[in-house]
Amino acid sequence: MNLFRTIAMFIYLFGYMIVHYGVLRKGERAKAAGDLETVEQIVNKHIPHWSRGILKVSGVQLTVTGLENIPKDTACVFVGNHRSYYDIPLLLAALDAPHGILAKEELEKIPLLNRWMKLLGCVFVQRDDVRASVRALNDATAIVESGKSFVIFPEGTRYKGEEGGAGEFKNGAFRIAVKTGAPVVPVAITGARALFENHGNMVTPGPVKIKILPPIQTAGMSRAEQKQLPDAVRQTILAQL
Repeated sequence: MNLFRTIAMFIYLFGYMIVHYGVLRKGERAKAAGDLETVEQIVNKHIPHWSRGILKVSGVQLTVTGLENIPKDTACVFVGNHRSYYDIPLLLAALDAPHGILAKEELEKIPLLNRWMKLLGCVFVQRDDVRASVRALNDATAIVESGKSFVIFPEGTRYKGEEGGAGEFKNGAFRIAVKTGAPVVPVAITGARALFENHGNMVTPGPVKIKILPPIQTAGMSRAEQKQLPDAVRQTILAQL
């Protein structure tokens, strides 16, 4: 059954993008013309719909709490623990709207998906190239400065340890929030790895809990507080896993 569900998930994942190729081209033309309102309408309609479809086909029972903690009048930086490939569609479906994500460069090589991610405002980072990583962080900072919220997974890779744990939160990604003065919104994701990676990369139905925690203000932070921010956010998330 899980084999059929896995096949169905990939058929849906790419099938949706193929069927809506005309919508993608419309969005790309609007972006090139500076018509950001049309781009936003397309992104806000199709990306959450696509993400929720992936979760439905996969048999995910998603519970989201804490939506009231998302700032209403300012851009923020969502910071989540990273356990699974499913974290991306989970957050695209669970947050107040779909937001750009700091994503690894491998995703930029996947046809169609890479174009939708660019339309969304994702930034791709080369983890083994320091200069490229700095450019990516600067690009993400500019997005937040423009008034758009952004999503980062500061571990930099999926954490493969036991459920309830998380890897080290790296400093670089938090510079986006500190430089812009945007609040950091911690997001705790529980159960995502059991959907895929824990079963030999076979889609397996199961529950996922996403808890959006109160924002942490970065404006006016001292140097010492900035230095402690990554681990403080990590501990806040670990307490919820």
